[in-house]
Amino acid sequence: MASRRDQIKMTDDEVSSFLEQEKTVICATNGVSGWPHLMPLWFVMRPTGPEGAAEMWAWTFAKSQKTKNLERDPRASLQVEAGAEYQELRGVMFETNVVIHREIDDVLPLGMEIFERYTPGLADGLSDEVKEMIRGQAAKRVAFQFVEQRRVTWDHRKLGGVY
Repeated sequence: MASRRDQIKMTDDEVSSFLEQEKTVICATNGVSGWPHLMPLWFVMRPTGPEGAAEMWAWTFAKSQKTKNLERDPRASLQVEAGAEYQELRGVMFETNVVIHREIDDVLPLGMEIFERYTPGLADGLSDEVKEMIRGQAAKRVAFQFVEQRRVTWDHRKLGGVY
């Protein structure tokens, strides 16, 4: 008989679908004082290979505490979770190594992707005004590439109300 842990695991396709729906990841870095530093980020999933696998990417200000923490220690844990009641809880936690990209040629396209994902009603794409605003932002930001080392998933809906 499968363990409870095995019963609630998400498949790779379920994880992909879940991350497509959700909008915020909580990023935990190792703070200078030794305490975890948790902050929300908007993210996009970028393909990494022909099998359809994807990596999470996000951006933030180059001078942010997250960036300083990751410059000291490139490890981060990420969590995306949904559901209000126990039987609805589902999510994924990633242990990652983070590559910090500083070149504008890496940061700017990511900013465009993020704005396209998080700005509703963009059937015609980003306006010139929004693109110019993103260009201004990109000069002060870095891109985080979260390279997955391990994941844990859960979907309590699979238990069918039986605990």
